[in-house]
Amino acid sequence: MALALPPAALPPAAPAPASSAVISAALTETNVRVNSDFRGDQIVLYGAVFDPLSRPSDVVVIVRGPDQPVRIARKSRVAGVWVNSRPVVFQGAPGFYIAASTRPLDDIARFGVLRRLGAGVDHLAINAPAEQRTETRYGVRDVVVSRLGADYLDWRRAVVRLKEAEHLYDVDERGVRFVDKNLFRAEIALPAEAPIGRYDVRILLFQNGQPVSEKDRTLTVEKVGAERSLYLWAHERPWSYGLAAMAFALAAGWAASSAFRRD
Repeated sequence: MALALPPAALPPAAPAPASSAVISAALTETNVRVNSDFRGDQIVLYGAVFDPLSRPSDVVVIVRGPDQPVRIARKSRVAGVWVNSRPVVFQGAPGFYIAASTRPLDDIARFGVLRRLGAGVDHLAINAPAEQRTETRYGVRDVVVSRLGADYLDWRRAVVRLKEAEHLYDVDERGVRFVDKNLFRAEIALPAEAPIGRYDVRILLFQNGQPVSEKDRTLTVEKVGAERSLYLWAHERPWSYGLAAMAFALAAGWAASSAFRRD
């Protein structure tokens, strides 16, 4: 009887190589000091891409300032008089936002990826919680439904337009440049109206439409000198600050009336 020999054991298949590309970056300035002469600043970021396979890469830099509530109202004509409608308060809107990239974001990644990362003004999550409620629809729990209905997008666009007009929101499709094969540079314009607080800087490396590496950095914008003292007073002890401001205004008005009083 012939005996069948077992087949020779085959070596295990080698796993597909994972992306070994990494990104590194640093800010030339991590603390911006704001005084009465502040006219804005230019923040420079340098970085490098380390990829042994030298694959095509894109870099996206997202700078997001502290969140601030935005109160907005729509003017409407009632009986021939222009009046403001009931205001809508948007929460979770960054006081400053810019997305800089090596090329247009839509060319770097798909809509769903950009939305998940919040990359670009169109993908910012800006909510109006006072105008929303949570419902269960189509068997899905916790579906947020806006009471603004179809008008929600119009209100949101108005918020974005206001921020863009103040140079606080921007998308720079050529804001990141490769200065050498793997070295890149980005310049972020910080306007004089930039809010005080901590800024989160997110640096993303994209390959084949997917983020493969990320670095996070922090930028602090703070007031200095007398401006800082007044800022802290107004935010930490608002009642005393308000009373002092009222007393100062009354004293200034009385002094002005006395100076220009005619006998």
